[in-house]
Amino acid sequence: MEIFPQMLISGASGLVGSALLNHFAGQGLPCSTLVRRVPEPASSAYFWDPYHFEFREGMRRLNGIRAAIHLSGDNVSEGRWTQKKKMRIRQSRVSTTQALVELLACLEQRPEVLICASAVGYYGNRGEEVLAESAAPGDGFLSQVCQEWEAAAEAATSLGIRVVYLRFGIVLASAGGALRKMLPVFRLGMGGALGNGRQWMSWISLPDVVRVVEFCINQPEIQGAVNVVANPVTNAEFTHTLARHLHRPALIPVPATVLRLAFGEMADAALLASTRAIPARLLQAGFVFEHPTLPEAFQSVLPS
Repeated sequence: MEIFPQMLISGASGLVGSALLNHFAGQGLPCSTLVRRVPEPASSAYFWDPYHFEFREGMRRLNGIRAAIHLSGDNVSEGRWTQKKKMRIRQSRVSTTQALVELLACLEQRPEVLICASAVGYYGNRGEEVLAESAAPGDGFLSQVCQEWEAAAEAATSLGIRVVYLRFGIVLASAGGALRKMLPVFRLGMGGALGNGRQWMSWISLPDVVRVVEFCINQPEIQGAVNVVANPVTNAEFTHTLARHLHRPALIPVPATVLRLAFGEMADAALLASTRAIPARLLQAGFVFEHPTLPEAFQSVLPS
């Protein structure tokens, strides 16, 4: 008997996508993925080219999927932000989202919900301001990309699809993301705050990310923006908490001038920007974090 998928995931090879696939597999929920390479025969993956809207055979099997989860996006923290890099960042988010909405429009039976990634970069550099989902967007490149990204996803509402865009903070996991890049330096005892360390960091553990996605799929009253963060901390608190967990000192700060020389525009937009986002909508809906504090998150993703 042919098994039809319940979930469709793009960006499934990334940190969050891989964790979601493993989670759904553990629950016995069949998933299909959209990939940009020709998959193996009898695979649950489908080739697509979102920049030229090419989708190969098998669309019939996507009729009636429960949820589409869109996680594609070029890594913003790798390399300097040249004009070419910034174009890739924007297209890999906005253009692919537009293509996915076009694909969903072609289905006879559309999914109940589209879960689309976004980021707390939507708010820009806001200092000490506490940022719930109702806060206005900020300024700068990342904020503009997030606004366009969310608008592209919102277009699916005209198809009768509930749309949720997840404004991700820093996802903590040892296998990838920002934390994986920090660990070698901190394990050598050479870690420290970035700049003055007073900028706020919005973070969440990878296990809680998986639970948030599942929660948003299962809660029909949730739509629009959701801050996927736990309790924000300053960069100084983050680095000292990580160092304590690893039983290492954190005595070597990285001056802002060095970061700007090394990373250019990205330093101010991503490394030195202060974003104090809070999970107002999740808490209002009754979500309970498994790892609400930073020490608990580190204990989960970096067991001693």
